[in-house]
Amino acid sequence: MQLHQKQSRGEKKRRFKRRKDEHVLSNVLSLRISDQEKHELEKITKTSSKSVSEIAREALEYWLSARRRYCLNT
Repeated sequence: MQLHQKQSRGEKKRRFKRRKDEHVLSNVLSLRISDQEKHELEKITKTSSKSVSEIAREALEYWLSARRRYCLNT
Protein backbone atom coordinates (compact mmCIF):
# COMPACT_ATOMS: atom_id res chain seq x y z
CA MET A 1 0.00 0.00 0.00
CA GLN A 2 1.43 3.38 -0.94
CA LEU A 3 1.64 6.10 1.67
CA HIS A 4 -0.74 8.46 -0.10
CA GLN A 5 -3.46 5.83 -0.58
CA LYS A 6 -6.19 5.44 1.99
CA GLN A 7 -6.50 2.13 3.78
CA SER A 8 -9.36 0.00 2.47
CA ARG A 9 -11.92 -1.27 4.95
CA GLY A 10 -11.06 -4.95 4.50
CA GLU A 11 -7.32 -4.44 4.93
CA LYS A 12 -5.78 -4.94 8.35
CA LYS A 13 -3.89 -2.01 9.82
CA ARG A 14 -0.18 -2.63 10.21
CA ARG A 15 0.98 -2.57 13.80
CA PHE A 16 4.59 -2.06 14.72
CA LYS A 17 6.08 -3.33 17.94
CA ARG A 18 7.22 -0.51 20.16
CA ARG A 19 10.21 -0.91 22.41
CA LYS A 20 9.78 -0.45 26.12
CA ASP A 21 11.17 2.82 27.46
CA GLU A 22 14.29 1.18 28.91
CA HIS A 23 15.16 -0.17 25.44
CA VAL A 24 14.68 3.03 23.46
CA LEU A 25 17.54 3.55 21.04
CA SER A 26 18.26 7.16 20.23
CA ASN A 27 21.45 7.06 18.14
CA VAL A 28 21.17 7.02 14.36
CA LEU A 29 23.81 5.68 11.99
CA SER A 30 23.58 6.33 8.29
CA LEU A 31 25.64 4.45 5.71
CA ARG A 32 25.71 3.93 1.99
CA ILE A 33 25.52 0.43 0.57
CA SER A 34 25.59 -1.02 -2.92
CA ASP A 35 22.53 -2.31 -4.73
CA GLN A 36 23.82 -5.86 -4.23
CA GLU A 37 24.21 -5.31 -0.47
CA LYS A 38 20.69 -3.87 -0.30
CA HIS A 39 19.32 -6.87 -2.18
CA GLU A 40 21.07 -9.25 0.24
CA LEU A 41 19.71 -7.33 3.24
CA GLU A 42 16.18 -7.49 1.82
CA LYS A 43 16.49 -11.27 1.41
CA ILE A 44 17.69 -11.62 5.00
CA THR A 45 14.84 -9.48 6.35
CA LYS A 46 12.27 -11.63 4.56
CA THR A 47 13.72 -14.96 5.72
CA SER A 48 14.61 -13.96 9.28
CA SER A 49 11.71 -11.67 10.23
CA LYS A 50 14.29 -9.14 11.48
CA SER A 51 14.51 -5.50 10.50
CA VAL A 52 17.50 -4.02 8.68
CA SER A 53 18.39 -2.20 11.90
CA GLU A 54 18.39 -5.44 13.89
CA ILE A 55 20.59 -7.13 11.29
CA ALA A 56 23.00 -4.17 11.27
CA ARG A 57 23.20 -4.13 15.09
CA GLU A 58 23.85 -7.89 15.10
CA ALA A 59 26.60 -7.53 12.48
CA LEU A 60 28.20 -4.63 14.37
CA GLU A 61 28.16 -6.58 17.65
CA TYR A 62 29.73 -9.58 15.89
CA TRP A 63 32.49 -7.37 14.45
CA LEU A 64 33.12 -5.63 17.79
CA SER A 65 33.33 -8.93 19.68
CA ALA A 66 35.80 -10.32 17.11
CA ARG A 67 37.87 -7.16 17.43
CA ARG A 68 37.90 -7.47 21.24
CA ARG A 69 38.83 -11.14 20.96
CA TYR A 70 41.92 -10.36 18.92
CA CYS A 71 42.93 -7.49 21.25
CA LEU A 72 42.87 -4.93 18.46
CA ASN A 73 40.74 -2.55 20.47
CA THR A 74 43.04 0.09 22.00
